Amino acid sequence: MLTNDDIRFREVRVVGENGEQLGIMSSDEARRLAYEAGLDLVLMAPQAEPPVCRIMDYGRYRFEREKKEKEARKRQQTVELKEIQLSYRIDSHDFETKVRHALRFLSEGNKVRVVMRFRGREMAHIPLGREILDKFEVACSGAGTPEKKPVLDGRFLSMIISPLKTGGKGTASPAGATEKTLR
Repeated sequence: MLTNDDIRFREVRVVGENGEQLGIMSSDEARRLAYEAGLDLVLMAPQAEPPVCRIMDYGRYRFEREKKEKEARKRQQTVELKEIQLSYRIDSHDFETKVRHALRFLSEGNKVRVVMRFRGREMAHIPLGREILDKFEVACSGAGTPEKKPVLDGRFLSMIISPLKTGGKGTASPAGATEKTLR
């Protein structure tokens, strides 16, 4: 944003510090008015005909704008996509541990991708893998709902569980989601 001596237009439309229209004048005259008031001349709309400038305290304006942006970033919640890997031969205790991790991720407002990898001849046991993923979905039903049912993609069987909507948690777009893997 151009200010004071950086504004090099022959004529500008000037708006006073309280929002009143001061009219069209040369940029030198507008700058002089701003300096007399102890303020800055700030170019607000360079594409307008003639360009629009405002007399204001530019330092305070920048501070307020940055404060609003910081507040907006604080309110924005990012959703991460956490990944949990299972095997169709998983033991019951290991399964419960993975479920606890998934429940913690879901309670934090993150999505969980549950992946089961089949190696070599394990591809013959895809129905067992589906049963385990269905059991995992039931175990997580209190904290999340399946966004994507189990799907076979090459040697991977995966599904995505989204957290249940609560009053305090917002959702962000999956485009900004990041991944973390738990093994």
